[in-house]
Amino acid sequence: LQMEHCSRLLYESGYADIIDTVYTSRLKRAIKSAWIIVQEISAPFLPVYKSWRLNERHYGRLTGLCKREAAKTLGSDVVQAWRRSLKARPPPVKVDDHYYPGNDSKYADLLPEQIPRSESLENCMSRTRPLWEYKISRDLKRGQNVMVVAHANTLRGLAKIIDNIGDDEISQISFPKGIPFVYKFDSNLSTIKPEDDSLTQIHTNGSFLEKPGLLEKAMKSQRHWEENIPGLPAEDDLPSVAKRVTTLEDALLTLKKEKEWAMANDTTTSTTMDYKEMQEVQNNDGPVILTNGDDYTSIDDINDEDERFEEGRDTTSATNEIVVNWSNAAVDSKDPIIVFVRHGRTPHNKLALFTGWADPPLAVEGVEDARTAGKLLKKHGFEFDVVYSSWLYRAIQTAWFILEEMDLMWLPLIKSWRLNERHYGDLTGKSKKMVANIYGEKQLKMWRRGFDVPPPPVSSYSFDYPGNDKRRTKYVSDIRISLTETISRSIESRKLSIHRKFPKSESLKMTMARSIPFYTQKIIPEAVAKNKRVLITSHENAIRGILMELCEIPEENMNDLHLPNGVPLIYNVRRKCISLLDDGSGEDPLEKYDFGSAAKYLFRPCEIDEDEDWYEVGQQMKQKQKQVQEQEQAMIS
Repeated sequence: LQMEHCSRLLYESGYADIIDTVYTSRLKRAIKSAWIIVQEISAPFLPVYKSWRLNERHYGRLTGLCKREAAKTLGSDVVQAWRRSLKARPPPVKVDDHYYPGNDSKYADLLPEQIPRSESLENCMSRTRPLWEYKISRDLKRGQNVMVVAHANTLRGLAKIIDNIGDDEISQISFPKGIPFVYKFDSNLSTIKPEDDSLTQIHTNGSFLEKPGLLEKAMKSQRHWEENIPGLPAEDDLPSVAKRVTTLEDALLTLKKEKEWAMANDTTTSTTMDYKEMQEVQNNDGPVILTNGDDYTSIDDINDEDERFEEGRDTTSATNEIVVNWSNAAVDSKDPIIVFVRHGRTPHNKLALFTGWADPPLAVEGVEDARTAGKLLKKHGFEFDVVYSSWLYRAIQTAWFILEEMDLMWLPLIKSWRLNERHYGDLTGKSKKMVANIYGEKQLKMWRRGFDVPPPPVSSYSFDYPGNDKRRTKYVSDIRISLTETISRSIESRKLSIHRKFPKSESLKMTMARSIPFYTQKIIPEAVAKNKRVLITSHENAIRGILMELCEIPEENMNDLHLPNGVPLIYNVRRKCISLLDDGSGEDPLEKYDFGSAAKYLFRPCEIDEDEDWYEVGQQMKQKQKQVQEQEQAMIS
């Protein structure tokens, strides 16, 4: 609630739309707070830098102790001195203690001397200085607007540096939860003094966006009314605000509900309307649309279609000829791996709409897809070093829920437009039936099944043209400049306006032409070549491109490869194969999921090189077979 309120304050003051970069600590409470804020201001694509230097002060052996009990045991004067003194440090933890950061994998990249066993307030504030000098201040000098979501003592450390606050005065500075404190800088990075009526605090040139304490008072007042006035609805009982949907989405959702209600109450089996029913339909005030019945598609097809319609693939696969590779964490833990996860389901998938670069959130089922993937990966002992995702909300959400389930939210999450879904041009947001009625069934099949056939492009002035999304375009530097767009937009704005050649429509081939180079030129040298374990949450067509490279899938078969939502695909870099995780259901994954007829290329046998321990592999295979037999026996009994 505090972070949601914080987001509304950012909106009200006009700061929500101008934030360029986010910094936070590696602690869950700060990372979650940053996540809530970027979601609420509709900017989950923002780069979020997670630094241990923004962690809260380490309280040594006081960590995890109740403050009241600690005061009783050690003496209140002693505990207060440790808490409030600038230089006093609590007793340090031992290196084998649960609370020693060196035992936590999130700090594996730190040098031993960087890992604290206990910190004074001065130690805590001092470690923020390198982050300010080498990262945050440089971002500010480049003209970027920075948001820092951290903890009271590390925020005090930054304020001490920015305002040059003395040791004696810093104890008078405080940062209440959920109230943004804003600094403005001139070109020399000197703070600009706020207006006289601003809500500032002593020794600083920053200002609060709201008087501290107002939110707490409002919440206290609400609780008082709920407790003392019978019948007053509690906050959880109030109607929630509906998510924003387009007119088309609203219409199709309503239609779907109407059809479900009608089917539930229909006791007839006839599909022919009698004269009276025809009269009732014709007496409606709505328009009448006449269409040629030769190419007639039932209106039921709107909702009976699943998300596979976008590719129109051949879904038949000779499952008896394909042997799925099962991932074994005991084997894979020795090797660099890449785990691919297609994002969870969205409302667009449920309504059978062309989604592409449109940015709907995950549906309830999609959140469950992502969480299930995270639980499955954690169950099998997988860990990661870095995560890559697209710029689109559904892929970023999928990454977040997976990491949350795995308790790996501190991992770096790198977002790139090159992992975006295929851009469907003027088809974006339309259903298959709409497109078939407008362009014809034959043309629709060419767009769906053609490897190198892009749909009609969107206009430069369309809402669906990525170049009009100013909040994202400022991060792009790896697309060539469009001379035509630059000239037209410069004339319109009466100043030089450099514009890049963002896609207005893409074929499957064009999509792969950007996702494959991102893998080979970015992910491989930065992560795979360094034996890092990689998680990629993206979209079907972007992942297809990378899999075509890894699994040597022929171009003519790419449209016959389907990737189920939320199913982890484990690629072992050394053994060059795709494996699945045993979900414990005992079901054949080729029957449970539709991978299409190109599954035979996806699930090729794993390679075993000469250095492989054959005895160990054999033992692991026997153990796996034993587990399967036990599961089968349990099912029979």
